Amino acid sequence: MKTYLSILSLLACTAATFAQGNKNFELNGHINGLSAGKVYLQRFDNKAFITIDSAEITGGNYQFKTRLKLPELYGLTIDQNTSPVYIFLEDRKITVTSDTSSFNKSTQVTGSASNDLFYSYKKQKDVNIKDFITANPSSIASAYILYRDYSYLLNSQELLADVKLLAPSLQNSSYVTALKELAETKSKVEPGHKALDFESTDPDGKRVKLSDNYGKYLLVSFWAAWCPDCRRENPELVKTYQKYHDKGFDVLGVSLDKDKATWLKGIKNDNLTWKHVSDLAYWNSSAAKLYGVRWIPSNFLISPDGTIVAQNLQGDELNQQLEELLNSSTAAKSGKK
Repeated sequence: MKTYLSILSLLACTAATFAQGNKNFELNGHINGLSAGKVYLQRFDNKAFITIDSAEITGGNYQFKTRLKLPELYGLTIDQNTSPVYIFLEDRKITVTSDTSSFNKSTQVTGSASNDLFYSYKKQKDVNIKDFITANPSSIASAYILYRDYSYLLNSQELLADVKLLAPSLQNSSYVTALKELAETKSKVEPGHKALDFESTDPDGKRVKLSDNYGKYLLVSFWAAWCPDCRRENPELVKTYQKYHDKGFDVLGVSLDKDKATWLKGIKNDNLTWKHVSDLAYWNSSAAKLYGVRWIPSNFLISPDGTIVAQNLQGDELNQQLEELLNSSTAAKSGKK
């Protein structure tokens, strides 16, 4: 299972509505049970929300009137230390109502068709992204959903095919721009390609290159101590490592942590005895960007000569692949056919 960080984690709109740019908008809000304080408006940027404005609450009411890039995903919160309410803003009047006792769960938004579409999508199961985009090609929500929920599942060709389904008015949006860049990145790190070398820092502060670890079948494991799904997967990877390490298998852990102490504690607590590196840059990890990693845990299996063999293998799939590769390698060395 993949971690959906923060998250995350949309009714169709006309193409004209979604010509992006800095536009005036007005948001009027009311919070039941909160007579004073502040509401923070945050901008979504690479899986994180950054505060860009705030409004005073007076008698439960607040208002934002400013110029923003629209339409676009933003966040609203009364506590900057917690995840915000997701809200797709458009260049029209938006009304928001909330309850202070459960701000995130109680918040209701009216006036934004893309916001309605997003939350309608969130209630669905087994969404076919091609069908969804075809039904809603002009909605910024469609572009965001493809970017946020599906891009990690698709190869470069599949990703570009889905991007083409989006309306011309969205082709220069931030999400589609990111998707096109991601497709180009993915095309360079698909199985059969030589692994792209990178350099990062180990727990002792030493610089380590990926290519320094060639010679065995190497799993480059992208993870983080803050990632629940990574921590659940780690015990299985430990078993695989212990079973196959002496037969020609190794692991290089690449962490997307931000805090060194947390990273090191995760390594120790999960008994991850292989080599580790991190630039402690969260989703701005240079190695993650180089390999187009948008979800963790993610991994790439690399052959002894530095060729990418497979990606995102876990549990039994990884074990089966190693059995085949290592047995084949052993047979070749012994001259067996």
